[in-house]
Amino acid sequence: MNAVSAPRALPGFAFAALFATTLATGTGNMGLISVMPAAGRVLGISDYLIASIFSLSALMWAITSPLWAARSDRKGRKQHILIGVGGFIVSMLGCGAVVLAGLQGLTAAFATFVGFLLVRSTYGMFGSASAAAAQAYVAERTEGQQRVRAIAGLGGALSLGTILGPAVAPFLILPYLGLSGPMFVFALAGVAIFIAVAIGLPSDRSRGEAVATVGSSGGWAIWSNRAVRPYLIYGLAMSCAQAGNTYTLGFLVIDRMGLPPAEAQSAIGIVMVAGAVAGLIAQWGLVGLCGMMPRALLLWGSLLAFLGNVLIIVLPGFTMLAGSFALLSFGYGLARPGYTAGASLAVGESGQGGVAGAVSAIAGASIVAVPTLAVGLYEWQPALPFLAFGAVMCGLLAMSAFHPGLSGKRTEAAIVSCER
Repeated sequence: MNAVSAPRALPGFAFAALFATTLATGTGNMGLISVMPAAGRVLGISDYLIASIFSLSALMWAITSPLWAARSDRKGRKQHILIGVGGFIVSMLGCGAVVLAGLQGLTAAFATFVGFLLVRSTYGMFGSASAAAAQAYVAERTEGQQRVRAIAGLGGALSLGTILGPAVAPFLILPYLGLSGPMFVFALAGVAIFIAVAIGLPSDRSRGEAVATVGSSGGWAIWSNRAVRPYLIYGLAMSCAQAGNTYTLGFLVIDRMGLPPAEAQSAIGIVMVAGAVAGLIAQWGLVGLCGMMPRALLLWGSLLAFLGNVLIIVLPGFTMLAGSFALLSFGYGLARPGYTAGASLAVGESGQGGVAGAVSAIAGASIVAVPTLAVGLYEWQPALPFLAFGAVMCGLLAMSAFHPGLSGKRTEAAIVSCER
């Protein structure tokens, strides 16, 4: 193996910096999602428009992720992680300012909606740079089962962020700032993470240039790779289902509790935290400690997410809602590192940037239209989105069991080869 293709070790402090980046963005974004249903109803913005607020940002994310990933192949990963964190900071500050203006009566409801839509899009354009770069940084320095665990570790950071975001957001609704308070606090946290990454993460510019000389499957070309494509298709469908569940949850809690929007905020946080804890246990427990293979993760993840959607429909009450959401989140927590690691192990080192860009693009593409569609279905009939996403996960369960591209032979062979 030559010097370019031999992976470096992943130092603990480097992983800690990447972990902190993922944790901060996960905390901020889920905290924002948790407060927006209440903010929208206080501002007089319809549920449908609130769900669509994130669509433009998600579209920008899906478009720019492969471009940032290809650029990071040439220029190195660290600077793109910093670009992404910078986009997060600017977006949170801007969103806080727009929502505060609406709460203070300085802008009309529709103007607040348009302002939020445009400001949030900056996160899609620039925040996407860090997600792909962080995954590629890890993949280039790990092999086999170690890579599965490292990717699951980053996924666990995201799950931990989704615990902290909804949990702390109600306490950040501050005097004068109101529901915009969490956004300003998350922006300040982003500044601290930016400094930590700038200081603590080793530079890799020379390595990025070396990888680019070997050849890269960056941009959209990675979708033509027959070994990777089944994992990406699975990931796109699964991410759409998870996005629909997440963005519908706040409205479901408000309606099932029968409380005013602001008073229901704590209940929304409780359910989101329950789901995030379940996802964290899945990623750090079954994946990190037990070392499950990608195919097993896809099978069990699909099954549990399917069952969770069904139980949300058939079981009444707030407690049953929290338990059912935790179950489906546990399933998604298994499935996400399954398809991500499977795709990464299906290609060589020169394809890691392309895989990371595709995985990041999937995260954005899944919330371009799905949340709006899900809330539209919910307004028509509350059970419909959960029926639809349960059917998606049932289809993915069959795909995991019978699709030859997800048989697990290629990725398991790669793991065995690396461990030897």
